[in-house]
Amino acid sequence: SKRRAGLLKKAHEISVLCDAEVALIVFSHKGKVFEYSTDSCMEKILERYERYSYAERQLLAHDINSQENWTLEYNRLKAKVEVLQKNHRHYMGEDLDAMSLKELQNLEQQLDTALKHIRSRKNQLMHESISQLQKKERAIQEQNNILAKQIKEKEKATGLWEQQNATTTMSPFLVPQTPLPCLNFGESYPAEAPELRRNDLDL
Repeated sequence: SKRRAGLLKKAHEISVLCDAEVALIVFSHKGKVFEYSTDSCMEKILERYERYSYAERQLLAHDINSQENWTLEYNRLKAKVEVLQKNHRHYMGEDLDAMSLKELQNLEQQLDTALKHIRSRKNQLMHESISQLQKKERAIQEQNNILAKQIKEKEKATGLWEQQNATTTMSPFLVPQTPLPCLNFGESYPAEAPELRRNDLDL
């Protein structure tokens, strides 16, 4: 009993010094129960302990389950990678000795289907490329036509301007030419006027 009292005293000192909730349960060799608890009752402390223990057990179980799930997932992904690598080797024409006739026929059919899809996609891209080139060609041709039209209009305007400028420059120097009298030998001249003859007689 003295030791039991000392143990209860130590529990009380720990609760005071550490500011902690302490619960102590002691069973004697005769089956008697002795307990000590801080200000909180024993039931609350035990309930709190039970909740903490349950949460810890659940967390531990979740970790174990997670580890098992990751192991299963790793094995599944590893098997899938091996199958993909095997199929890739078969598509490359490797490791064909272990394949049966039916497996080879299935592989051939898969390759034929893949080639059809590849050719179809290639033809589609070629048609699209040709269509784009034709559109660019038409656009360039239209631009060339517009530029040629502009050049012709500019040349025409330049020619008219040069012609008008040349006409304006030469017009001040143009002298109207009057017909000069010409002498016609062997032809008769008209008779002189009577007044001119009278003047000659007066002289």
